[in-house]
Amino acid sequence: MTDWMVTGGPDVFAKTRELGFTQHGFKSTRRIMANSIGPGDRLAFYVTGRKQFAAIVEVTSAVTESHERIWWNDKKPNELYPYRVTIEPIVALEDEDWLDAEPYHDRFTWTQKWPRTSWALAYQGNLRQVPAEDFELLLADMKKAAVRKPTSAR
Repeated sequence: MTDWMVTGGPDVFAKTRELGFTQHGFKSTRRIMANSIGPGDRLAFYVTGRKQFAAIVEVTSAVTESHERIWWNDKKPNELYPYRVTIEPIVALEDEDWLDAEPYHDRFTWTQKWPRTSWALAYQGNLRQVPAEDFELLLADMKKAAVRKPTSAR
């Protein structure tokens, strides 16, 4: 099992969520990395713009290639995200519960090669392997964030 950080814009993440976290596609420039993803691997989603973590899923298939348009990215209108996997959600947060990524710079080991002042550089690129310990830390925090707070009595 390998753990991955997926970096993408809000529109791409929204489409994956709209699909019920049943599939996700990776950029055409990530063919080699994407083809090393397999069943049992886990993906954490970092959403650019918001600079937040939104969901963690488990991969349930090998990578397939398709050029059918599913995801859309205004900055790269010709990108089809052709390398695709089926997935199932482990934890998917409501928008207001997404976790700010900046504080994790000091908690993750894999982000330490970037200076604190430039922490967001750790999330450049669409896909990156991350250590299991860092992934488990994020997963535990996301599960805590997913627990709904009781509403006050009316």
